[in-house]
Amino acid sequence: MITQAQAEIPRLANGRPDFQGYWTNETETPVERPEQFAGRQTMTVEEAGAWRPGSAAGLTDLTDAESGFLDPDRGPPPKGAPIALEADWYFSTGYVARVDGEFRTSLIIDPPDGRIPYAENGRGRDFVSQALARTGLDAYAGPEVRPTGERCLLSVLSTAGPPMLPMSYNSNYQIVQTDDYVMIMAEMVNDVRIVRMGDEHLDPALYRWMGDSIGYWQGDTLVVETRNVHPQQSFRGSSAELTTTETFRYDIEGQIIYRVTMNDPQVYGQLWTAEVPMRRMEEGSQIHEYACHEGNYSLAGALAGARRKEREEAQ
Repeated sequence: MITQAQAEIPRLANGRPDFQGYWTNETETPVERPEQFAGRQTMTVEEAGAWRPGSAAGLTDLTDAESGFLDPDRGPPPKGAPIALEADWYFSTGYVARVDGEFRTSLIIDPPDGRIPYAENGRGRDFVSQALARTGLDAYAGPEVRPTGERCLLSVLSTAGPPMLPMSYNSNYQIVQTDDYVMIMAEMVNDVRIVRMGDEHLDPALYRWMGDSIGYWQGDTLVVETRNVHPQQSFRGSSAELTTTETFRYDIEGQIIYRVTMNDPQVYGQLWTAEVPMRRMEEGSQIHEYACHEGNYSLAGALAGARRKEREEAQ
């Protein structure tokens, strides 16, 4: 028997759910649960309406200030002052993640406390931390030990995935489907994931940016399994041992509910799972070029500063 919700799902000619189009997973809901919501997975309607995590940290006012006119003669900010990230592109909509009618206090739904369950001695297992510990190098020794986002190799904060989790701007996607492939392009750095449907994983020795993803259907749910994630790609300390299971399904509101389960025995004491709603973008929206290195002097400037410091210390 087909339910009304199933009947309203847009479908391809082959009968599978049609996820094609432009989507955003932008949300103010944090990955991990704030202390004020300890023991609670959901917010009330009133709490969701008032929730502004940036305001609590003073980031909203700071963003407004940095988005305005910049006095070329102004001095540096006070030591220790928070600096908003590229404030001109910070989009704060106030949207709280809503899944199956519930306003979520965190994107993580398991473990129940909404926190990443790091294993004992699990931190510091990622590529950069291991390289620095092994060589004794400084974090500014060279480009190889700088974050992939800073080097414009991958989207910032794992927007492209896995896991496909949002950041403060450009959390937008285009999905294209065929019988054999699902393509997911993230606006951030224009990263493209190709999911091979009904295929086998590649040789374990072949690491790829965003991993090796294969997909299959469980009813109306798309399941994507990924392994062989490039060692230099890390989400909150994950290692090259990371494997993920992602699912995509429609809810009654027409959102795609994206769920990801993270498995990395090197880093996490147990599996952990997050859910993020993806909302269809306004008609006429599209994914634009994200020219990450255009006018980007941050990496060169940071390394040049480190080299100057080394010369001064040597003298």
